[in-house]
Amino acid sequence: MNTQPNKLKLTLHNTLTRKKEVFEPADPNRVTMYVCGPTVYNHAHIGNARPAVVFDVLARLLKRLYPHVIYARNITDIEDKIIAAAKEQGVDISVVTEKYADIYRNDMGVLGVLRPDLEPKATETIPEMIAMMERLIEAGHAYAAEGHVLFNVPSYADYGKLSGRDRDDMVAGARVEVAPYKKDAADFVLWKPSTPEQPGWDSPWGRGRPGWHIECSAMIEKHLGETIDIHGGGIDLQFPHHENEVAQSPCAHHGAPLARFWLHNGFVNMGTEKMSKSLGNVLLVHELISQAPGEAIRLALLAGHYRQPLEWTEEGLAQAKRMLDRLYGALRSLADVRAEATNDAAPDAFMEALMDDLNTPKALAELFAIAKRANTETDPGTRALLKAELIGAGRLLGILEMDPEAWFAGAGAASHIDGEEIERLIAARNDARKARDFAEADRIRDDLAAKGVQIEDGPQGTSWRVAS
Repeated sequence: MNTQPNKLKLTLHNTLTRKKEVFEPADPNRVTMYVCGPTVYNHAHIGNARPAVVFDVLARLLKRLYPHVIYARNITDIEDKIIAAAKEQGVDISVVTEKYADIYRNDMGVLGVLRPDLEPKATETIPEMIAMMERLIEAGHAYAAEGHVLFNVPSYADYGKLSGRDRDDMVAGARVEVAPYKKDAADFVLWKPSTPEQPGWDSPWGRGRPGWHIECSAMIEKHLGETIDIHGGGIDLQFPHHENEVAQSPCAHHGAPLARFWLHNGFVNMGTEKMSKSLGNVLLVHELISQAPGEAIRLALLAGHYRQPLEWTEEGLAQAKRMLDRLYGALRSLADVRAEATNDAAPDAFMEALMDDLNTPKALAELFAIAKRANTETDPGTRALLKAELIGAGRLLGILEMDPEAWFAGAGAASHIDGEEIERLIAARNDARKARDFAEADRIRDDLAAKGVQIEDGPQGTSWRVAS
């Protein structure tokens, strides 16, 4: 049964087929989506935040369309960089991974990213990984060698169909280790031995730990099943990580595909440069949220279409803040209106944009059209509907979740501004004005302006907001 409103069809660009397709879940009563989450050994950068925000919007949309959606985003908590960080700090890997997993959740929460329905961890899925490897070996798609288990790439004829790369490019692009125990240069590691000081688990091939690629396949099988509706992640994961998943999962499941739709978001570039540690232009979300409202960061990430590269600039972030000021201003003008009692209000034009492969730039344009109309509309019934549409459409994008007065008071920003101190200064200014000490009143106004606070005197008293 199609539960989508007004007979709109959700279309998504499927990386596997390289075209937009109408999305129809295998079971409309159990829609499944898995997105590759963080490797938790350090703070997330703004590029890591983009898939979290993009697929959060998709999850919100799917849950609007279907009665039961299961959204899983994993935690990679065993990996060589994690081991190196734990060794450097002289602690168990769990100390590192739990710390940065909590920071990631909190940072993404500031950006309005809802917690996924499932958050599987790699270290909690080791038995399933071992069982999958045993099946791959039995089927002739993997082999054990010198304490390793490797996937035999030539055994899977369709290897490369996700990325569209030829064999030489794939071997070079994957930067695979050249090792004498490999049957083929393209073969990739599913299991590798651990030294006594490294974390490891017992297996039929000796004490060791999993390779990165097998982890997601096993977590998907354990929690969602052999074939899911949507698998998502950043474009950097398309090869080799997702390409390897595309190969190993069907080989372990008698040919059943891992996912029916593959979605990938584009890179975040710093200006015109790709963000990278080597260029020293990595922008950490943890630092950014102390400088700007989380909703503004989120809106800046949604300002471009998810499949396209996004140029991150300070002006783009400032513009996102000004855009939210306009939207919250429209909601504030409707403060006297009781919104229609529904969480699902969103105009058709807005929904059409989102249903067209998550066209968030067009959806935002429609949202501003609602806000513009709200600022001039006088009919009470229409104003109530417009308010409901602003709130409902905003909720799908994960914005406009605050009270407008709180937004303009700066509650959206994890900033240096102390609300109680601002209120004290405003009271002191009002006292100075009553005493006709206008020099002192002007001094306090200037002091507030220096703190980034704009005050407005009106019939109801003095209000304030963080200046745009």
